[in-house]
Amino acid sequence: MSALAPVTETSPLRVVPLDPGVDLGAAERAARDFLGALGIPTDEESTVDTPRRMAAAFHEMVTPRSFDLTTFPNDGGYDELVLARAIPVHSVCEHHMLPFIGVAHVGYLPGERILGLSKLARVVEMFARRPQVQERLTTQVADWLQGALRPRGVGVVVEAEHLCMTLRGVGVPGTTTVTSALQGLLRDDGRSRAEFLALAGRPAA
Repeated sequence: MSALAPVTETSPLRVVPLDPGVDLGAAERAARDFLGALGIPTDEESTVDTPRRMAAAFHEMVTPRSFDLTTFPNDGGYDELVLARAIPVHSVCEHHMLPFIGVAHVGYLPGERILGLSKLARVVEMFARRPQVQERLTTQVADWLQGALRPRGVGVVVEAEHLCMTLRGVGVPGTTTVTSALQGLLRDDGRSRAEFLALAGRPAA
């Protein structure tokens, strides 16, 4: 994503993720070939439609939805933390194309504008629905909110279980990975940082 001008009352932001060009027919054919190469039949009654379903499922997992980034004037001068906890995260590990699933805690210290609360979840989805690594996802959400909203601080914590680690390889079910990205006062001011981490359920450093 390129740098963004701050959202203003006269210029709300329509967020339209880039269209990489999708050919579901080609994806279905490739899925059929892939399954066949693994010795999995796709000519039985229960599996004949599996390649189409597989292509559609992966398309859904890597395709974010467009949305309007709705903001409102901070007329009341609210200057305390705004935090949305446990936003669902569903993404796909770019190394193995297996899902990682968890939650994100996203907070900010408002500046001149406040954000529609549902839009925090939309921003998380925008960066999660693509082949990803968790570290990049975390910083992308924080960077994007800082650039679009110009708050006094942004904090993002992501906790997720990676199936590429729990279902294969080392095989450690239930293990979660935690990443964080802090900007502005939530990084530089000790009390603000501690408040955000406490409300996000993480011990302060």
